[in-house]
Amino acid sequence: MKVAVVTATRAEYGILQPLIGKLNSDRDMELQLLVTGTHLSEKYGNTLWEIERDGFPVFGRFPILTEGNTGMDISFIIANAIRQFAVYFSKEKPACAVVLGDRTEMLGVCAAAVNAGVPIAHLHGGELTEGAVDDCIRHAITKMAYLHFPCNEVYRRRIIQMGEEPGRVFNVGALGVENILNVPLLGRDEVCGALGIPVQDRYAVVTFHPVTMEGGSERRQVENLISAMEERGQYFYLITKANADAGGETVNALLEEYAGHSGHAKLVASLGMRRYLSAVRHAEFVLGNSSSGIIEAPSLGTPTVNIGERQKGRLMAGSVISCGQETEDIVKAVDRAGRMEHIPSFEYGDGKTSDKIAAILKDTFGHGKIDLKKKFFDIEF
Repeated sequence: MKVAVVTATRAEYGILQPLIGKLNSDRDMELQLLVTGTHLSEKYGNTLWEIERDGFPVFGRFPILTEGNTGMDISFIIANAIRQFAVYFSKEKPACAVVLGDRTEMLGVCAAAVNAGVPIAHLHGGELTEGAVDDCIRHAITKMAYLHFPCNEVYRRRIIQMGEEPGRVFNVGALGVENILNVPLLGRDEVCGALGIPVQDRYAVVTFHPVTMEGGSERRQVENLISAMEERGQYFYLITKANADAGGETVNALLEEYAGHSGHAKLVASLGMRRYLSAVRHAEFVLGNSSSGIIEAPSLGTPTVNIGERQKGRLMAGSVISCGQETEDIVKAVDRAGRMEHIPSFEYGDGKTSDKIAAILKDTFGHGKIDLKKKFFDIEF
């Protein structure tokens, strides 16, 4: 049974890693790992090496990125994904294609799968991120998908509300939580030594992505973030680069300039899943607007300062402090986070997600051809 798994970014691969491992070791499965997007870009760290280091066989490489990341460039990337993955799906005809979340390039991948009659298994559907274009991309993929693997009951019900039949929607928890509960993490001194953090410093992990529904505002927002970090210079800031979203190059350029002249900051393209989770585990807090601050950080007990509206609508633990985008708002939230206790909170599953997904994939697609016609499930009012 051929199972295609698509990964386009470092963060996405880190989440998918336990599922990829599970499928790769299952004798009833033939894993076809398809690598695309920023994994193949020098600008974003050539993170294909992380996959190869982990020993997973890469079935196909699909370079789709353009030079820029304007709205037009993003559209070209989607078109490139449709063209390249259309050839793959037509030739290989896997039993299903596993995709995660809300990346724009995944819309192209899924369009090609639908046209080729390949059923889609979608992870992390039903979520809301009202400040990002990802929101509508995610919901579009939901309607294209045959199987749904949301990470909590709230999101499961929302997918059903969108007309998907309950029997194809499974609350399996989050793979990110599985990583936290099962991957041996580094100690604090190891983290500091490996990442160049002064061992005596209290530090924070920072990830800030463009708020794509507020186009053109990323420069001001990042400048406010930098001002807040400078005001609270008692912390060392380990900063990871933004994704290849519209405005991402502006974000990265500003953060690179700041880290270059600051004595208490470092910018990295990629940490890899184990080092990233280890860094978050020992950080005073996570700062920015990444989904990892909503899902992974609370499970590690690390407080999160969630800036702006990019993650608005997600289910959030009590350790997540949401604040405005102005410098004063960020500074107040940082002060609050620095005083919080580190108490783990598990809103997103029990750490057995990959087992559940693998079993459902085999049960659904392991018995021959399925009927792809979907009925719209009407809920009662």
